[in-house]
Amino acid sequence: MKKVFLLIIAFFCVASLANAQLRGVGRSSLPIGASSGLDLNYADPKEYEIAEITTSGSKFYDGNSMITISGLRIGDKIKVPGDAITSALRKLMDQGILEEVEIVATKMEGTRIWLNIALKERPRLYKVQYSGIRKGEQETLNDKIKTYKGKIITETLKKNVELAIRKHFQEKGYLNIVIKTAQKTDSLRGNNATLSISVNKKSKVKINKIIITGLKETSERTIRRKLKDTKQMRFGRIFKPSKYVPKKFEEDKQKLIEYMNKSGYRDFQILSDSVYKFNENTVNVVLKLEEGRKYYYRNIYWEGNYIYPDSLLAEVLSIKKGDVYNTEELEKKMNGNPGEDLSSVYMDNGYLYYNAEPVETAIEGDSIDITIRINEGKQATINKVIVNGNTKTSDHVVMREIRTLPGQKFNKSAIIRTVRELSTIGYFNPEKISPNPIPRPDGTVDIEYNVEEKPSDQIELSGGWGGYIGFVGTLGVVFNNFSARNITNLSSWRPLPSGDGQKLAVRFQANGAAYQNYSLTFTEPWLGGKKPNSLSVSLSRNISYPLRLSNAYSGAYSSGYGYNNYGLYGGTGYYPSTSYGTDSASLAQQAINNNAHFNSTNLTISLGKRLKWPDDYFSLSNSVSFQLIDVKDLPYYGYPDGLSTLATFITNFSRNSIDNPTFPRMGSSFSLTASLTPPYSLFGGKNTNLIEYHKWMFDASWFTTMVGKLVLHTRAHLGFLGSYGGAITRFERFDVGGSGMVQGYSFNRDIIGLRGYKDRIIGPSGYGSPGGVAYNKFVMEVRYPVSLNPSATIFLLGFAEGGNNYASFQEYNPFKLYKSAGVGARIFMPAFGMIGIDYGFGFDKPQPGASDFGRQAFTFSIGQQIR
Repeated sequence: MKKVFLLIIAFFCVASLANAQLRGVGRSSLPIGASSGLDLNYADPKEYEIAEITTSGSKFYDGNSMITISGLRIGDKIKVPGDAITSALRKLMDQGILEEVEIVATKMEGTRIWLNIALKERPRLYKVQYSGIRKGEQETLNDKIKTYKGKIITETLKKNVELAIRKHFQEKGYLNIVIKTAQKTDSLRGNNATLSISVNKKSKVKINKIIITGLKETSERTIRRKLKDTKQMRFGRIFKPSKYVPKKFEEDKQKLIEYMNKSGYRDFQILSDSVYKFNENTVNVVLKLEEGRKYYYRNIYWEGNYIYPDSLLAEVLSIKKGDVYNTEELEKKMNGNPGEDLSSVYMDNGYLYYNAEPVETAIEGDSIDITIRINEGKQATINKVIVNGNTKTSDHVVMREIRTLPGQKFNKSAIIRTVRELSTIGYFNPEKISPNPIPRPDGTVDIEYNVEEKPSDQIELSGGWGGYIGFVGTLGVVFNNFSARNITNLSSWRPLPSGDGQKLAVRFQANGAAYQNYSLTFTEPWLGGKKPNSLSVSLSRNISYPLRLSNAYSGAYSSGYGYNNYGLYGGTGYYPSTSYGTDSASLAQQAINNNAHFNSTNLTISLGKRLKWPDDYFSLSNSVSFQLIDVKDLPYYGYPDGLSTLATFITNFSRNSIDNPTFPRMGSSFSLTASLTPPYSLFGGKNTNLIEYHKWMFDASWFTTMVGKLVLHTRAHLGFLGSYGGAITRFERFDVGGSGMVQGYSFNRDIIGLRGYKDRIIGPSGYGSPGGVAYNKFVMEVRYPVSLNPSATIFLLGFAEGGNNYASFQEYNPFKLYKSAGVGARIFMPAFGMIGIDYGFGFDKPQPGASDFGRQAFTFSIGQQIR
């Protein structure tokens, strides 16, 4: 009985298989023979010749193509049921574009058979609709799955879309997210469909507790601190949330291993880690660690070094017996610090093919001996230097900055210095300058420098409101890569001839009829073309009518005390009056009617050169400046009436080793400037229209990379103005406060910015005030780059600074500072230069009676402000 039952089951299985071979997949119907009257015996397969193949149900795919893909051909002899039908079905379904395929015998005559391939096509993904999440989250997800748009909807595609959404939210801590997907056919858009995705994020999963086992010497607190993005819940945690993100956890585990290895635990391991549910919204994380022994260096041996003795190499490596064993630090001292590492000792002397490998040769207890095996190779000489990518800048401008010349020995430090020089000239993208040494079979080397031009010309078109100064408009253009020799070559004007590294700047600034300033500057950085000796010629014209300043003028009539608020004059000022108001206003009007002004014309010629001592980062420049100053009816400033002459010799000694002028990460700069006039008074001269003084300015900056891209920038600025005998001149004094941008109304003064305070309000500053004879300012900034794209370099900063301005040397106290702190941003665009905005808070009250304590939250700047 059992055998009969098994035979019946076997018969039905064979019949079902045969039926499936002709029906394809996904459709339930009677066997072909039964439904169509065709005489097919599924238990006894027979051979048939295909007489015709047709297709049905195909709307968007070519039927002939489907027949070709199936592998069936007219005239082929196939068995029904047989492997040919099964293979055809498989080939069609493997394309992934069909939802169902059915192969039907529509006619039979003798041994000939007519077949029809019935197709049901899959739709394409037209759009995705979401529910359960915010609009902003929908836009983010659309960006992540945009590559799936237009593709055929398959189960795999649905799973990939769900996976992308799930991964996105899991990275934000939503581990319990529930996603449901439904497909809706869009009949109006042909064979297209919409995926409706319902998202239930639920609550973020946080870490209840991190359980750590296996430690002996290292504290659990240290381990938890090194898990930067995996934190357990505790009261007051704000900046580092305690959400559990699997990806971040994996990254933290790797960083933990690296930290422990650097701390001498070379055998440190994470034996296991597990995460288990504590409650609905929290998990516990368990780390089972094997700390291992802490190791130290014992002996360091050298092999293969014939050029340099062990003692020299050991001094460069600077690792001593007893130091903590740290392979990362060892690698850095061997190959990490240009000019200071072990590789520089050889490569700076031509040994391009030098190689060194540290090998552990003995481990006893907690001590490790290493042997550094050196292959010195042969010295390589530079064959030729190749520059690629300078499409605008002339070859000779690039080549004069290159420190690796044909015929010299290969020098690693010279290559690094060349990259720095090409970065600082400002014509190329610093992030894309790449040197490429190319060894040659004859033992020489070609050095290829690949550069990418960036826009360097700048347009200044701006307007600003200077408080009581009123509106100031500026129009200027700076051509930083100008070519004077091609001025007559009209074909090279785009819009002016360029490529020779010269600088041409034209600038105009105005406040209606109250103030105009015109300037023209030309600089040749390589006078004669053979040495880096620079020549600069600058001509400027300043026309100022201070009493026409819009706000001050209206104040003369509206206030009860004329200009006294601004320090211009008052009851005890230049225009004495027992009662402020009418007399002051009438006298102000009289001064305006008399055309009171402060006009000046200035010509400056400068010569500079790069120095080789103390090192070749130093430079020296000397300038001669001639200025004619015409003052009329402004004695309350302390300036003598009439035409004054100012002849000044200016010398500047500076050093600059910063790596990038736009966003420096390392290096420093300092500048010491002395401005000296002839000492007329020492020779009996008493002409008040011959201006004399000596002035000393010091500026210093340091840049240090702290962690990752975070950079610390510290600065110090000092200035002193003195006389050869008698009173110190009112010219060339210091005004402190604000952005430092109101240079146009300086009346031969230095404007020193101090964020968090109003313009020119610190100490004896402001219009009509005597001005300071000494100042100091100290700044600390932390900077972080948002974008280093040369077309728009953006970085954020936080600052703390303090400064003061002193009316006399007796009052000078470098520790008495007006302090402020705040945040800001800088945007460098080649066409406009550096644009900055800062929000600062001043902690001190700069002047008695000053409104808002003289504070000013926002300051705006254009250009690199060095003071």
